[in-house]
Amino acid sequence: MITFNNTPKLPIKERSFKFAVEIVKFCIYLKEIRQYELSNQLIRSGTSIGANLREAVNGYSKKDFIYKVSIAQKEADETIYWLEIINEIIVDDPIPSQLLNESRQLLKIIRTISMNAQKQPNN
Repeated sequence: MITFNNTPKLPIKERSFKFAVEIVKFCIYLKEIRQYELSNQLIRSGTSIGANLREAVNGYSKKDFIYKVSIAQKEADETIYWLEIINEIIVDDPIPSQLLNESRQLLKIIRTISMNAQKQPNN
């Protein structure tokens, strides 16, 4: 069972990585129940969040950082979309709602990072 109880204490890089791992595990299950297209969409968006955050940290400039964080934000929102659909289809499984809750939390954090970065003066 997925547990995200301790994730608020993790830095966003590690938290998004843990989320991506759980997304991959869940997508394996989706393929087992023949939900191939949903699995493909979810794995792309759900793993892209952390990948773009890592790219943001290694950005060449503040502008590059903000751009990559904005992509992570869009991917988090898309992940929420796919999980909302899956949550409606697979109602007897708690995992989609747990992933949905965590993706909403990630989106809030990423939005805050983006807003704060845009407020900071250029260095």
